[in-house]
Formats: sequence, structure tokens, C-alpha cells
Amino acid sequence: MSPHLPQPPPAGAIPPYDFRSRTLETPVPDPRQLVELVTERMPFGKYQGWVLKDLPEPYLVWFKQKGFPGGHLGQLLQTLYEVKLNGLEPLLEELSRRHRGGSG
Repeated sequence: MSPHLPQPPPAGAIPPYDFRSRTLETPVPDPRQLVELVTERMPFGKYQGWVLKDLPEPYLVWFKQKGFPGGHLGQLLQTLYEVKLNGLEPLLEELSRRHRGGSG
């Protein structure tokens, strides 16, 4: 091969990553969904009646492994899973205080 042409990477090498073409693996949640996480309640199951933000993380992990329900509830639970996975619960607590109209 000519020394002026790009050489293929060696076998087993990790190709360079083009960050400009990166897409989000998890969609950015609609802010209205975040409000729903602090106002809507779980409609069924072991935690029926619980405000979604209060669902325990192991329950959300179970849904992640078994499959989230379809429709809007499934979208909300997936968003909540991502929030909890990334340690963003304080964001929901602040939204919850604002929604209740309290200061803390």
C-alpha cells in the first residue's frame, strides 16, 4: 500500500469514534413528563397508588429487565428509570415541592 493512503486499523483495534455523529441513546424527556412523574400515580400492581417518583429503583430495574408497559405509562416509567439510574432524584424532589406550592 502507498504510505500516503490511510491504512486500515490493525486487527482487533478499536476504530476512532466520530463524536459529531453521536446520537442520544436515551431520548431527552419532555419537561411535562417530569412533572407527571411527581403527580401521577401507579395504576396497578404491588405499588398501586404510589406517586411514580416514589417507586423503588429495584421495581424499575425489574421493568427494565422484563419490559416496560406500553403506552404513556411505559414512557414515564422508562424516564423515571433513567432519572434514578443517573442520580437525578433531587430534580424530581424540587419539582414535587414546586408542584405542591411548598418551599420544602
